[in-house]
Amino acid sequence: MENVKSIMKKANKCLDCTKPACIVGCPLDNDIKGFIKCIKEENYKAAYNLLSKTTVLESICGRICPHEKQCQGACRKEIKKAPVKIGRLEEFIGDLAIKDNWKIRSKAEATHNVAVIGGGPAGLTCAAFLKKHGINVTIYEKHNYLGGLLSHGIPEFRLPKTITEKTVQRIIDLGIEVKYNETLGKTITIEQLEKKYDAIFIGIGANISNRMKIPGEKLKGVYGGNEILEYKRKIDYENKTVVVYGGGNVAMDTSRTLKKLGAKKVIVVYRKSEEEMPADKDEIKAAKEEGIEFLFNNNIIKIIGKNKVKSIELIKTHYKKSKDKLLLENIRDSKHKIGCDYVIKAIGSHANRRTMNSLNLKLTNNGRIKIDKKGNTSNKKVFAGGDAAGNIATVAWAARAGRNAAYTIIEYLNK
Repeated sequence: MENVKSIMKKANKCLDCTKPACIVGCPLDNDIKGFIKCIKEENYKAAYNLLSKTTVLESICGRICPHEKQCQGACRKEIKKAPVKIGRLEEFIGDLAIKDNWKIRSKAEATHNVAVIGGGPAGLTCAAFLKKHGINVTIYEKHNYLGGLLSHGIPEFRLPKTITEKTVQRIIDLGIEVKYNETLGKTITIEQLEKKYDAIFIGIGANISNRMKIPGEKLKGVYGGNEILEYKRKIDYENKTVVVYGGGNVAMDTSRTLKKLGAKKVIVVYRKSEEEMPADKDEIKAAKEEGIEFLFNNNIIKIIGKNKVKSIELIKTHYKKSKDKLLLENIRDSKHKIGCDYVIKAIGSHANRRTMNSLNLKLTNNGRIKIDKKGNTSNKKVFAGGDAAGNIATVAWAARAGRNAAYTIIEYLNK
């Protein structure tokens, strides 16, 4: 935990704006101005109470949110100077709440029973806000642990497992029941849960890596980044060359993880420029400092090998103006090859299609659960949020979806 002197220095940089843009930039609408004011006054418990009105993931979001694209990116000081380090301040308060065992406030009465499917950021947040309002909650989780991508999708060097475990435990300590090793569509069905509960929230995520749809993709040595992180596949990377295809945080997390596991060379291939990479700038910087190489403006068009990956064929890309638009296209006669032992796909993910089809809910064209702005599905008793429902794929936005759905469920139950 950062020392108080350093935290006070960061807090005192806040300009106490009349119209704080940082709050607008926060997916969870945290009262950033208010909680920083409490820190300045050394009233840390009050700062926590303000934050806990809108989030239960303070220690986590403080560490891993893309702050430069959200709250800090909207900070007024960003115009001329470095913005206030809002993430570090939130992390400090969250860690203090864990250390001093500050409880999440909740109502004691139990008026209804709700099933939450999935124990990731959306499910945990939905469950917490339901329980805070006096509703009994049971979480159904396919793994034998909670946290979802917080536990298996974000490496230890970015988010310590102890922080995730303690944050999850504080939520469970509200009195939430958990049933582990329960998989939607296999061990449980929506129909079964509808008979037992007053409402259901689905927050199962979408963690199956997208296909590259190129020749050679089925060769041995081609893996998905999401699966590498989630299932910790025991693969020998020692002194091997690994190519990671993609430009988001999964690409960064995977490439850094494999480098730490002993890969001799890790090359990140991205089809656009560095400036266009969606990954957090701090993660890109860290990857470079750890010796990871980057190859920008390149597309992989073929994976080469008989049974196992031997090399990849790439083609360079550039933007070409067409009818007043810039279109990314391959450059003719620019093909080239790179020898490698493994290819890791990190170009987005999708939900399990079999599971989605078993829900008997309306789906979007890309196979996600169709919801309205409040999290309602085509079944009035079923609500959804997070990646499986097509929400923006960050922890804070998943938590926002879970919280919004909790309030929608409360409104539904009180009719």
